Amino acid sequence: MSKPSFAQGLSEKRKENLLTALYVGSMFIILAIVYFVNISANLWDSLVEFFTSLTLAQVPGAGISLPAPANPANFIGLYAAAFQFAIGLGFMEIIILFLRVYLHSPVSRIAETIENIVFWLGAGYLISTYLVNMTLPTEWFVFWAGIVMIFGLSLVARSFVLIAKR
Repeated sequence: MSKPSFAQGLSEKRKENLLTALYVGSMFIILAIVYFVNISANLWDSLVEFFTSLTLAQVPGAGISLPAPANPANFIGLYAAAFQFAIGLGFMEIIILFLRVYLHSPVSRIAETIENIVFWLGAGYLISTYLVNMTLPTEWFVFWAGIVMIFGLSLVARSFVLIAKR
């Protein structure tokens, strides 16, 4: 006769609350680690300078202007910290996915976690490709177009999980 596992002794709501608490706590830990790793780069000052440097810039090939830093290449350290945060959250989401599968979470929550994995790892890739290695100011807008695309891909990934379960 086997003993009941920890997961069997918890209600569904309690399991989800536990995973949510784990995720939120981990997010704060990742944020603190990224901050302390980059403390010598004056991360807070860079963030303030970044927002104060925002101006309206013409989007190449379009007749509209959107906010962009006056000189996006000045914030490579800030982009590197954003990359570290995105990758950290992406890997945390992978751990949460394994826990969700182990705890038999509802398929909708598993699909949401897969959506988050695609988004955060995709955002990390785009940050490293278009912002950390920025050579042209126009790459600022290419990055944001990529973020919109990654958001769409993450929604498609979520829908595939939901469709596959039906």
